[in-house]
Amino acid sequence: MSEKVSGLLGDVSVPRSEISNVEVIDNAMQLAASSGMKAGLRLPGVIYVARSIRLDELFYVRRNMPALSFSVSGEGKLRRVIVSTPEAQELAAQLRA
Repeated sequence: MSEKVSGLLGDVSVPRSEISNVEVIDNAMQLAASSGMKAGLRLPGVIYVARSIRLDELFYVRRNMPALSFSVSGEGKLRRVIVSTPEAQELAAQLRA
């Protein structure tokens, strides 16, 4: 999985073997808003494109869209990714398989 997140966060690549704890979050905006300090783009209640100050969490969440959440076990600082996508349920099922 490799995506460029709106040019704001650079390239983020996570090998599938380092993905665990996959879940679908229905209200990712609330989670993003309540998860501490972040640096990035924020339009409250609309979109969050940000990383936590410790760089261990990445958010790309949109209003009224489910999000895919997963843990990352690699050597870098990133430990959790939350990304909105209309295909959250399908992607979660694929990653759990």
